[in-house]
Amino acid sequence: MAKIFIVGSVASGKTTLAKNLSQKWNIPWYELDQVVHNRQVTVQTKRTDEEQRAIIKEIDEKYRMWIFEGTDRKSYQCLYEMADTILYLDPPLWIRKKRIVTRFLKQLLKLEKSHYKPDFQMLKLMFQWTKDFEKSRQESEKKLEAYKTKLIRIRNQKSLQYVLNSITL
Repeated sequence: MAKIFIVGSVASGKTTLAKNLSQKWNIPWYELDQVVHNRQVTVQTKRTDEEQRAIIKEIDEKYRMWIFEGTDRKSYQCLYEMADTILYLDPPLWIRKKRIVTRFLKQLLKLEKSHYKPDFQMLKLMFQWTKDFEKSRQESEKKLEAYKTKLIRIRNQKSLQYVLNSITL
């Protein structure tokens, strides 16, 4: 399990899990939002799909082991093939909604950093993305079926602890 793709909806726990596994196994971890967006000090632009795939390919060629985490986007479908293991985070909707609000409040109070401006428009977008995810759930499930031999579903704290405590490289 040297190459891990962590995928899930907004506030499913992807970043937290990626950080924990990266520290535990001392392997590099990449937030796919950082691949999608080219963030400079004064300006942010969105990279093209081709640029995003080129960055992913460069990282894959440079490192024998890696962790990528993010929501499902067309631009990085290659990760489903490249990954040795796909961790699909799917906690209940009420937990994700609670996490969105908690994250927003922490960011407003400067208790948690963010790569975006934590305003009500962003909060609204996070809830919209969550709603969109739920609408396309059947499509996502169908896609994941093709990778069932390397897929681990994480729906609750018990299955998360299994991953953190039991799986080794």
